[in-house]
Amino acid sequence: MSNTIHLIARTIALPDKVELVKTILLELIEPTRQETGCIKYELLQNQSDPTEFTIVEEWASDETLKAHGNSAHLKTAVSKLENVIAGPLDVRRYDLLA
Repeated sequence: MSNTIHLIARTIALPDKVELVKTILLELIEPTRQETGCIKYELLQNQSDPTEFTIVEEWASDETLKAHGNSAHLKTAVSKLENVIAGPLDVRRYDLLA
């Protein structure tokens, strides 16, 4: 069993802001993947509902996840998303069972 940190972050774009939200989220990928402790950072878009985006994350430790949360690129992206998503980001932490 892994001791790494697993997160799923989900957001819904406003219908007329899908491409803008996609652009903002895509801009997060490279700088996040270069962060110390980032094991996995994947952006998914729902095939049946293109307004729904999900980010699948895996981090080496709580400390590296906390550093990500304080990173300039994440804070900038969250700020840009403020008026173009349907509600607050839904971020959940999971335990890997198998």
